[in-house]
Amino acid sequence: MISRNESGGPIKVIIADDHVLYRAGVKTALSAKKDISVIAEADNGMHLLNMLKNIDVDVILLDIQMPVMDGIATLPEIKKLNPGIKVIMLTMVEDQSMITKLMELGANSYLSKTSDSEIIYEAIRTCHDQDYYFNSLTNKALLTNLKQRNFAGPQKLMQHEAQLNDKETTILRLMCEEKSTKEIADIVDLSPRTVEAIRDKLKVKTGAKSTAGLIMYAVKHKIIDEQL
Repeated sequence: MISRNESGGPIKVIIADDHVLYRAGVKTALSAKKDISVIAEADNGMHLLNMLKNIDVDVILLDIQMPVMDGIATLPEIKKLNPGIKVIMLTMVEDQSMITKLMELGANSYLSKTSDSEIIYEAIRTCHDQDYYFNSLTNKALLTNLKQRNFAGPQKLMQHEAQLNDKETTILRLMCEEKSTKEIADIVDLSPRTVEAIRDKLKVKTGAKSTAGLIMYAVKHKIIDEQL
């Protein structure tokens, strides 16, 4: 997907968190970055969704625990309104099953609220440019949850093994290595648009609904090493 501000404008960010001091701290830290513009703040999910009817935004920092409407309920509503908006979930709780659930619902990253401003900045930039920001927290959660599901029984979502050709397997492996679409295109000598088309085809073939699902498929079928 071509970003709305490839012309060089700053990445437009909304912070949704019910703690005024946290919002102020993040906004102040990000204000030092010329390529980021915090255009609005919300103190709950309902407030945020009402804003999105009138505001064009690229990335949302979304707190999981908020009054009125929390981040878990808000996430799918954001994706219904505009699937292109990148959503970075914020929390004080490192709950692995929750991380996996949110990634499968469409979250583009998951950060601890104790993350420093440079990590938040890196996550915003990476989600905007490459769709997802994976870190040790998200990778460990995805792999742990996958192993638990396998132990409990076969997954309905990915119980069959898709027949992937060499090019598809290579692209899936490179995705798991956090390569951008452009980097993958250069490595496999295809256009970025073709790589995106193959990525979409991989989702159909494997039954995955998101990039997180594709990573889980890749681990399950030993396309990548489990020790990320």
